[in-house]
Amino acid sequence: MSTVGVTREEIRDYVHQYNLQPRGTRTAWLQQQPFSRATFYRWNQLVFEGDLDRNLVPRDHGQMNTTPSQRSAFEQACAKEQAEHEDELKALRERVRQLEGTNEALGKAIGLLHALNEQELATSTTDERKNSSPRKTN
Repeated sequence: MSTVGVTREEIRDYVHQYNLQPRGTRTAWLQQQPFSRATFYRWNQLVFEGDLDRNLVPRDHGQMNTTPSQRSAFEQACAKEQAEHEDELKALRERVRQLEGTNEALGKAIGLLHALNEQELATSTTDERKNSSPRKTN
């Protein structure tokens, strides 16, 4: 019944892992964990029915509001949503890499244009000097 040494995030993770287990394997999974079944059921109630942050369990000891199958469906939907977010994040990171490459290429092109422009200015100034040599008067 104690939660000493276990963080709220770890409790939520245990509850989520449990609810993602296929039916018929949950008892075996629960027996492999470092806490008692009673402790887990209290955590399960805290996560779904109570207030884990304040360690409050509802007073009603009757039927829980959500069934195990609803919890499993919720956990599977959360896992699917998490996978979709990870895929989207992966695609966005790839797009950022592409845009950074494009930005770098544009920066180099602009640098080359500036260098060519400077060379043209230097060449045209030299040509102007040759053409505008001082006139000799007689």
